[in-house]
Amino acid sequence: MKRILVVGCCGAGKSVLSRELGKKLGLPVVHLDRLFWLPGWVERSREAFDALLEEELRRDRWVMDGNFSRTFARRLESADAVIFLRYSRFCCLSGVFRRWIRYFGRSRPDLGEGCPEKIDLRFLRFVWNYNRVTLPKMEAQLAGRPGSCRLIELRSRREARQFLEKL
Repeated sequence: MKRILVVGCCGAGKSVLSRELGKKLGLPVVHLDRLFWLPGWVERSREAFDALLEEELRRDRWVMDGNFSRTFARRLESADAVIFLRYSRFCCLSGVFRRWIRYFGRSRPDLGEGCPEKIDLRFLRFVWNYNRVTLPKMEAQLAGRPGSCRLIELRSRREARQFLEKL
């Protein structure tokens, strides 16, 4: 595995797992949130984001975390493995709240500076509805992935820890 996508609901721990994979496998880690968000939670233009993403995808080796459904098919073409964190909504919501408490008033390591951790109702609704609304679309895209792209589904934080230990 040299080009790994890590996907799943917000709060599942994509960034944490990506950093651990990067350390263990000696791969650079690309956080899509860092490419997308400018200071003050300002969205980067579509063109600028796409250019940065293409630059990263051209590299030989990476672990890339984030959802960004608009670019998922393109990232999937370049990946040789997808690690899909298929966690319950309660697991993801608890992750969101733990992250909010840990980084309250400051930026997470996987975001650029000037983007302090925040939670709002729209975000919580997205997490709550992820398995019903977003998951079926992701499953459809994963079903059409290239044959050379391995799919690894992890259903709990425990499975994720065990997966890392076995690498």
